[in-house]
Amino acid sequence: MTQLLPCVEHKPSVAPTACVIWLHGLGDSGHGFAPIVPELKLPESMAVKFVFPHAPERPVTINGGMRMRAWYDIKSLDFNSRADLSGVKESAEQVSALIDAQIDSGIPANRIVLAGFSQGGVVALHLAPRLDKQLAGVMALSTYLCEPGLLSEQAKETNRHIPFFFAHGNQDEVVPMFMGNAAYKTLKDNGFNATWKSYTMQHNVCMQELNDISAWLQNVLA
Repeated sequence: MTQLLPCVEHKPSVAPTACVIWLHGLGDSGHGFAPIVPELKLPESMAVKFVFPHAPERPVTINGGMRMRAWYDIKSLDFNSRADLSGVKESAEQVSALIDAQIDSGIPANRIVLAGFSQGGVVALHLAPRLDKQLAGVMALSTYLCEPGLLSEQAKETNRHIPFFFAHGNQDEVVPMFMGNAAYKTLKDNGFNATWKSYTMQHNVCMQELNDISAWLQNVLA
């Protein structure tokens, strides 16, 4: 049995009926995105619980082997081999266990949104198309796809029709926008229900994006 990742949780004032599992980027932690929950201004009646897991600590090759929170190792910044597939798979299993834990707590899979920023988005985009449980939707923020060539043979039907929301900054120098757009197009080409939005920002989130995320969540979890 996979040991559950430690998480920061933001619970509504009533019993939660929906959940957003939000994966942070390289070197960050679950605390990084937790402060944005109030910024989303979701109606309390939506009863959404937010779960921000901490990635395990591991040595990261491009940072001189320094240990930090990372969902996988990055051995080079090359577009095609940036994400270490074995690490991505390992993290995807840990996130899958978190989804199961939410289901066990009484929140059905189709009321769970999987979100990820940068490295976290890579894990979300790897897991969701291969999952045998239907989620509510997926948010892929300033991110890219690990081994895009594997998707066509490994994707399941389960989540092909749920909404995938892609958002990226057109001034992003960490994950250039063409990488995010390539991921979006790969999912579209494989029959996934993906939408794309770009913003005037770098490798971060901006207020307009948060407003769009809020509207998207209210639509998906209506």
